[in-house]
Amino acid sequence: MLAARFRNPERYRRRDEIDRMDAVADPVSIARALGTQEFPWGITQALSFALFRTYAVPSIGDLLYRTGQFTDETQKRYDDTVLLLDAPIEHGFDSTTGRSAIRRINQMHARYDISNDDMLYVLATFVVCPVQWVNAYEWRKLTDHEITGLTNHYRKLGKHMAIKNLPATYAEFEKFLVDYEREHFAYSADSRKVADATLDLLCTFLPYRLLPRPVVRRMSFALMDDPLLEAFGYPKPTAVERVLVRGGLKARGLAIRTFARPRVKPIYGREMSQVRGYSRGYQVEDLGTFAPGCPVPHADPTPDLAVGCPVPHAANT
Repeated sequence: MLAARFRNPERYRRRDEIDRMDAVADPVSIARALGTQEFPWGITQALSFALFRTYAVPSIGDLLYRTGQFTDETQKRYDDTVLLLDAPIEHGFDSTTGRSAIRRINQMHARYDISNDDMLYVLATFVVCPVQWVNAYEWRKLTDHEITGLTNHYRKLGKHMAIKNLPATYAEFEKFLVDYEREHFAYSADSRKVADATLDLLCTFLPYRLLPRPVVRRMSFALMDDPLLEAFGYPKPTAVERVLVRGGLKARGLAIRTFARPRVKPIYGREMSQVRGYSRGYQVEDLGTFAPGCPVPHADPTPDLAVGCPVPHAANT
């Protein structure tokens, strides 16, 4: 680490800046710096895999299949998820845009009977998967201070979503995730369809669309652990496939550490090439799904961000 820092000292400048940020009072600044400047590609990949991982819990995957959104409108659901989660990071939780994004997330969840534990598990994947991905494949590992900042950012998101029993530390989130997957991972044909649709979408992103789809799928399997593969009924990759794919990602990290200069201009979710459905722009209040026949505009403010639409949805009456 010291030798690499000596060879390319500029690469570590932002880490020093992040170390001076307040992980308790201002965790969003740490999440923003890590996700838009320090590791934008890696954290985007990690969050995508985090959501993919949740499908292996049948109560989550089956619900997503029943909505039809994740199999019939996969690109739109991907875009909406990225944009809604990214709004508080870009603008802050207390901004008009951040509040609108959280309101939309809560409105959508309020339409379904989702357990607190399932909501907490999804949140735990957002906490744990980026840390694991960055530490395994990026050009440097996260510091304890950065992990605390990321954890506190998602704890704040969880509070805005009225999720109960939030773990206090990263280690507690990690333990919850491991225990929950051990108990709830299971094969479901409907969950598998959601996973397949998501992999099909991945095949359309650069650089993956330059490769044959079967190759991209095998590469994806090589990044999955055995419990996840078993839950989806996917074939286990060979040891060679795992070494090549994971080694390739580690080689990318090494190249960045040795040769690349730090990113100066942040890149937000709305600027990512994978988000392709809003070339003419969008309003945060219009993202996501709505109950059929809802009689009022969804941009109307609600006094409590944990409450859904201010009038009954057609689906709830």
